Amino acid sequence: MTGRGVATIPEADSRNLDLERAAGAVTARYEAANPASRAHYERAQESLPGGNTRTGMFYTPFPLAIVTAAGATVTDVDGHTYTDFAGDFSAGLYGHSHPAIREAVLATLDGGMAFGSTSPYEARLAALVCARFPSIERVRFTTSGTEANLLALSTARAATGKDAIMVFEGGYHGGTIYFGRGSAPINVPFPFLIAPYNDPDEAQRLIRENAHCLAAVLVEPLQGASGGIPASAGFLEALREACSAHDVLLIFDEVMTSRLARDGRQGQLGIVPDMTTLGKYIGGGFSCGAFGGPAEIMKVYDPARPDAFVHHGTFNNNVFMLNAGAAGLEKVFTPRVQAALNAAGDALRDALNGLAARHGAPFQATGLGSLMNLHLQREPIRSIRDIAPRDPHLRQLLHLDLIDKGFFTTRRGYITLSLAIAEPDRAGLVEAVDDFLTRHGHLLAAAAGE
Repeated sequence: MTGRGVATIPEADSRNLDLERAAGAVTARYEAANPASRAHYERAQESLPGGNTRTGMFYTPFPLAIVTAAGATVTDVDGHTYTDFAGDFSAGLYGHSHPAIREAVLATLDGGMAFGSTSPYEARLAALVCARFPSIERVRFTTSGTEANLLALSTARAATGKDAIMVFEGGYHGGTIYFGRGSAPINVPFPFLIAPYNDPDEAQRLIRENAHCLAAVLVEPLQGASGGIPASAGFLEALREACSAHDVLLIFDEVMTSRLARDGRQGQLGIVPDMTTLGKYIGGGFSCGAFGGPAEIMKVYDPARPDAFVHHGTFNNNVFMLNAGAAGLEKVFTPRVQAALNAAGDALRDALNGLAARHGAPFQATGLGSLMNLHLQREPIRSIRDIAPRDPHLRQLLHLDLIDKGFFTTRRGYITLSLAIAEPDRAGLVEAVDDFLTRHGHLLAAAAGE
């Protein structure tokens, strides 16, 4: 691998390889350079199905085993370092071991943990969250975005007395609420109505015709897991209009998109949902989720009420999450910093799309701000239906080629910027993709039938 002490294929040879041979060559280099990661993977399979406990972390021939991280750099068990453009799938907003987060964590450790009680830290983070998002007057914390979405949906069903939930093709709302190209087999057994994404007319029709049984519409303002696909403003406005007209609660899953502006994507567009779910960076790097809405809806969780809903959770208010999350929102992720991060993401995406135009390659970067996804096609993408099936060797080739150059991304091409990523890092990624398109653009074109 380049810079890893393993010989690379000469440039002329690489340009003459077909797709299968090119993918085989970069895979062989990856395997030769990472014997300790392979050994870890083989050992892990003895106690973990597939050698992992988080499906999105797996890729062939075996994933890198990361052992340390600092700033924007991760280091694997073989001693290789990489610039981290995966950003823990958007949870790693602050980079690794940010000084303000570290200070808050150490102070928490000194003060004790697992209180088994309320604490001032709970209200502190809650106040920060409520101040940021226009749809949240009251909030409850959980330990993950999955939990937050489950509880928001259960709240909607209980509050409305209706059962069904509208979701969208390509939607991902957690490990048990996933609709890639259909409903996942381990989804919770709610009656889901699956609608096409970014189709306002069809969504309005389905809401109107199913209003009698529809409790809520759950939507991501940008679908992350399915390819960094933004919802159009017109689509979200149509959902808001139809939900208001037919007594259906509109829930924005802003687990990812809340990082796009101080008040989330809802604030950017001026579209206020009835409830919002959060997660990822909100806990400062610790496990965290949150769901909230108007006081009138959330009052059912007031335990002083005789009719209160019960919402337990041993680690809902764990002090590490509360203090790290508050430190991040108060001291680090200010509106100015937030705007700069997302402007840098827009500039990076523009630069990557500029490469596609210059090379005439079937390649594009979708997304918004600091969230983006690389696609190996030129056709516009407005929903998962628009993503053309491609030979998986293409994804493997791009992913391992970037790892070969020292850039840690995801196999599906999902990229999230952390605050630790600097301009030279972004320029380096652009240079790496430029080189990839120079050497392998013809393979992308052939795979697309061009």
